Amino acid sequence: MLTKPDTLSYALAVSAQQPHTFDVSVTIPSHQTDTLTLTLPAWIPGSYMIRDFARNITALAATTADGNIVSSTKTDKQTWQINAGGQAVTVNYSVYAYDLSVRSAFINDEYAFCNGTSVFLKVSGMDDVPCTLTLTKPAHKPAWQIETSMPNLEDRDNTLHFQCEDYDELIDHPIFIGECSRLVFTENGVEFVMLFSGTTDIDIDRVCRDLAPVCRHHMRLFGDPQPVERYVFMTLLSDTGFGGLEHRSSTALLFPRFDLPLNGDPLEKTDAYITFLSLCSHELFHTWHVKRIKPDVMVKPDLLSETYTEQLWIYEGFTSFYDDLTLARVGLITPEKYLDIVAQNNSRLLVNAGRFKQSAAQSSFDAWTRFYKQDASATNQIVSYYTKGGIIALGLDLLIREQSNHKHSLDDVMRVLWTDYGREIKGTPDEVITTICQHHFNIDVSDYLNDVVYHTRDVPLDALLHTMGVTQQLRQKVQFDDKGGRATSDKRINRAFGAVMKNLETGVLIQVVRENTPAAKAGLQVNDKLLAVEDYVVTSPLVQRMLDATSKKTLKLLVLREGRVVTLELPVTEAEYEVCQFTITDTDKFQRWLNTNG
Repeated sequence: MLTKPDTLSYALAVSAQQPHTFDVSVTIPSHQTDTLTLTLPAWIPGSYMIRDFARNITALAATTADGNIVSSTKTDKQTWQINAGGQAVTVNYSVYAYDLSVRSAFINDEYAFCNGTSVFLKVSGMDDVPCTLTLTKPAHKPAWQIETSMPNLEDRDNTLHFQCEDYDELIDHPIFIGECSRLVFTENGVEFVMLFSGTTDIDIDRVCRDLAPVCRHHMRLFGDPQPVERYVFMTLLSDTGFGGLEHRSSTALLFPRFDLPLNGDPLEKTDAYITFLSLCSHELFHTWHVKRIKPDVMVKPDLLSETYTEQLWIYEGFTSFYDDLTLARVGLITPEKYLDIVAQNNSRLLVNAGRFKQSAAQSSFDAWTRFYKQDASATNQIVSYYTKGGIIALGLDLLIREQSNHKHSLDDVMRVLWTDYGREIKGTPDEVITTICQHHFNIDVSDYLNDVVYHTRDVPLDALLHTMGVTQQLRQKVQFDDKGGRATSDKRINRAFGAVMKNLETGVLIQVVRENTPAAKAGLQVNDKLLAVEDYVVTSPLVQRMLDATSKKTLKLLVLREGRVVTLELPVTEAEYEVCQFTITDTDKFQRWLNTNG
């Protein structure tokens, strides 16, 4: 029989910036069992891939309170057994931290960052035991700050102490220790903290002003009482990285530093900055929709192995619908800009042949392998539950409005999800959306969801967009990297190619080849280096220019493939109408749709 201790005491300190090491310990009071089992999660909720965080534990030793060494045995890749004989024991270990991402742990000369899943061992059988945490910043870095959304007990010198209800809470608060800029603002009684790592001169006042109405929108949509009293936007600045991961009262973000507004920059919003605001909107929305409203199997998932669900299209898809919609609703972007973003998302879906082969439900279920471990065939074999899920949400909103004579919308579905499932974290069954629409609004959406979620049919936007006073048109690209939305020129690309390219010092690198396109028919492969077209060294714009200008039926390609020179023939065909744009045809109707108040 295992008698649980009153508290598990964890401690974390930055051991060294080089070689990027955390010192971690957990102290377990006396207990009535001879052997303790400790494990580290293999994955982190919100990122559905086995990452084997335990591989970064580089040393582990256990001692009793009087300093005697206790034997420890590693039994598999992420499990240790400690033969403590019931005595109080402290387990000390080191964690290598050099993964610059929102999922793991990272230390450099500016800061240290970690998620609990990467650093805190779990004591088996003590899941519900309260945990304390002591965080210590390096003594030689007195200016470094400590930030986490964990409840704070006390501060003392370079050390902070925190309290969590149990292990699940302990690992759901990312930790930042380092140089940063930081600003606090309050909305509807909730304190929001915006943090940027390092010393880049970010216009943090502007960012907070822009995010304040986004926070108000989400809180108003779901209603009082709010699930958090304090929320942290924890942003790691990098050169080119990008990412976001939700937590119960914070988010960890990774973003290119110079894509954000600096002090003194003009006030217009760049596309990159709009992307950052959308990312913040997305992750904050997850505070309700993922962290509390969640699939039934994710209420208490096994973090040692995969947990499968077909519902990710509801969670990431619906959130992808609301992240940009919120920016338009609160006036951070124009209605036209919002529709351009939706058109780009739909264009990304339409050029993806994988949407005919994998359903949104299958994409959700296979997130662990096919979505998170994409290979060269991905664009032709799979569909994104983010992208298609967002378009499914748009179609569902329009269908609900149409069938209810505009009495209801997807906003109402979100509120029911929150009140019926989120507030008490009950977990949703697969058919939850159909059930809510039928029971609460007397609307049958089963045929629609069967077509677009469980089969591979496209969302019938052309038949639904009239509800919001908008039409969709397919058009040819105006330039090689045209992503869709309003055309920026009257010029059109005349000839199809069918591959995504990246410029090299000489020639271009083939990154994606879409099936049934000229590039595929020519035999181009991912990672080919296309050196020349018709014996002329090319860049990606020149490839398109030569295609559009030629009167030939084929063009000769010179390709370097795995050290061999290969000659291919590219068929010359007319460009497809493959990207879409949206046009507002009824301004009043669109404004009524857009301004539905959460």
